[in-house]
Amino acid sequence: MNDELKKELKELIISELALEDVSVDDIRDDQPIFNEGLGLDSIDALELGVAIQKKYGVKLKGKSDEEVKSYFSSINSLSDFISRNLNQATSQ
Repeated sequence: MNDELKKELKELIISELALEDVSVDDIRDDQPIFNEGLGLDSIDALELGVAIQKKYGVKLKGKSDEEVKSYFSSINSLSDFISRNLNQATSQ
């Protein structure tokens, strides 16, 4: 499921943030999503967070802002976070 989730996340980023010149194949799993990576900013993070909550029912919250930022560090970290939280939700 993780590879499928990563592909879904890439598609979600592209569609929700209207990245017209970016394809799924352009986004590496270990590439930073923000700043030097795809060049996204804090407004994009908010939009992406809302889209993830709607699609997966997962709230992007942590003990600190740094922890939340770490979820967005790459597709790998974002998919790991969502997978962990989906698994916790389904096991309760």
